[in-house]
Amino acid sequence: MMKSMKRYVSLCVIVVMLIAAVSGCAQRTGGGNGNIRIFFSLNKMDTFRGTLVDAAAERAAQVGAQFVMEDAEGSIERQVEQIKRAAAEKYDVIICSVVSVDTVVQLKMCAEDIPIVFVNSCPDEKYLQSGKYVFVGSSEQVAGEFQAEYVLGKLAGSQEINVALLKGPSNHSATKGRTNGVKRALEQSGKQIHYVFEDTANWDTAQAQKLFELFLRTGSAVDCVVCNNDAMALGVVDACKKNGISIPILGVDATADGCEAIRNGDMAFTVYQSGSGQGHTAVDAAVQLAGNGDVKELEGSSEDGKYVWVDFERVDSSNVSQYGK
Repeated sequence: MMKSMKRYVSLCVIVVMLIAAVSGCAQRTGGGNGNIRIFFSLNKMDTFRGTLVDAAAERAAQVGAQFVMEDAEGSIERQVEQIKRAAAEKYDVIICSVVSVDTVVQLKMCAEDIPIVFVNSCPDEKYLQSGKYVFVGSSEQVAGEFQAEYVLGKLAGSQEINVALLKGPSNHSATKGRTNGVKRALEQSGKQIHYVFEDTANWDTAQAQKLFELFLRTGSAVDCVVCNNDAMALGVVDACKKNGISIPILGVDATADGCEAIRNGDMAFTVYQSGSGQGHTAVDAAVQLAGNGDVKELEGSSEDGKYVWVDFERVDSSNVSQYGK
């Protein structure tokens, strides 16, 4: 499935370049004429990021921009080389989903004077600059807060709550934001929160299943499982089914598989993160920066011009029919 996804995305990129080549007089979102050349360095392809890339490619075609995407496949070294090559080939603007937020300073140096739109994984604010280095994505802490709200509502009659928590990669901003958001909201509830299990499953379904099966062997009581994404939540679903256990399982992203699990009653809750919204908005931000503008006119932009926020949305059995299609 992953290979076919990569072939599909590559085909989309080729189509976008062909469309852009014959639309040189297209009007740019940021004003002015001529083609803008956008290079997108992706940290690692998965279902959500495939949606993001496809949306970015679609938006680039709409505004007459040339668009090239390369997958760093989780390699910091490969991403550094990609950014260096984009600078050498004098792209107008770079969109970057960073492999590690710890490399942002290095990536900015490699890009030389080219502006960068960071997408999905957010650098520290001190590395952002209005009109030059901006972030497009969703406020990850909100996703965690939404999960905590669901848990507190579902288990409103319990003064003590035993929580299992499965996290993404430790160096990813989404992991930090979602984890901090859910913990802070739970702990501010006045209830006694016990984290009976907490580990990293790196967004991976199989790894999450294995880890949670090991936890279940301890026989420890658990009231709910909060996961930083749907893929890990689905791994927990498999582990629970295998062991005949039914507890609320929560994820983030509202992927097609995650929403199907909610419809089937296997998952309780997820948070919709708009991959298409982030992809479209990243290109709009890129066009603005390439035209020596800023992002303050874009919907969801912060007053300081460093961020463009794409809202999260709550998803449960009451509204899941609207998502995951």
